[in-house]
Amino acid sequence: MWLEHADGRTWEWTVAPVRQGDRVVGVVCYGADVTARATTAREAELEHVMLRVLVDNLPLVVCAYASDGTYLYVGGQGLAATPLTPEKMIGQNPLVMFADNPDSVQFIRRGLEGTPTRMTIESLGRWWDSWHIPAPPDNRAALVSMSLDVTESHAQERELRAKLELIERQQRVIRELSTPIIEVWDGVLVMPIIGLVDSMRTSEIMDSLLQSLGRMRAKFAILDLTGIEVVDTATANHLIAMIRAARLLGAEGILTGIHPGIAQTIVTLGVDLRGFVVHATLRQALKHCLAAMDGTRAPAGKQS
Repeated sequence: MWLEHADGRTWEWTVAPVRQGDRVVGVVCYGADVTARATTAREAELEHVMLRVLVDNLPLVVCAYASDGTYLYVGGQGLAATPLTPEKMIGQNPLVMFADNPDSVQFIRRGLEGTPTRMTIESLGRWWDSWHIPAPPDNRAALVSMSLDVTESHAQERELRAKLELIERQQRVIRELSTPIIEVWDGVLVMPIIGLVDSMRTSEIMDSLLQSLGRMRAKFAILDLTGIEVVDTATANHLIAMIRAARLLGAEGILTGIHPGIAQTIVTLGVDLRGFVVHATLRQALKHCLAAMDGTRAPAGKQS
């Protein structure tokens, strides 16, 4: 019998009778200090209780493997979502059972080789977040694994990723629709810019405009700013850079519809607008383009 004494130590007491012939004339008590053994036993009992609570209540599968991979122990609520049971698995070798799943086989082999490994894998129609932890030497089990069923969270993650990709595609379409490039005449492109314009959007606008100029070999690019009332200095710089970039592609960049606030920002920047073509309205800009094209064609038409 174990008794815990007031000083915190645990003693194991054994009682033996003292006999004289057939008569019991007394008893002898033998005591041994088993504090260390009792502490170890209590810790083992607590660990067992904690393991049982986790295994019986969470969507887990906990396994122990022999050195050749054979299942020594299989348990856990996670098995309820699979066609397997502990009876079907204990004594079997997973390297054979899951031979058609190379990821699972490789995962188990790494653990048996002594490499602690974590991996999210698909097996038995479910997704598992699994840990393979080699056991200390000189144990019956060479490897212990714990697999948490994350099928639902994995599906939610994929659904969220699909939604984000859809939103990104929609935003890309919206950006393209909000900055259309219209070929109003042979060699004349118009880009009406509407809505909020920041540095990121102006960078996208520049890329779209320059791609269109290179593809269509246009001679004129009209940026219509009628739909914008205010820009910051960085955006204004981008707009000016856009006109300069158009020149490098052999096209004349024209600004139209500049609001007073934008004009004030450009002046504050100290940008030299000499050499830039600016018109109050899109109509005036189109007239400028037609006149310029007529001027280039005029010499060819004057023949007598």
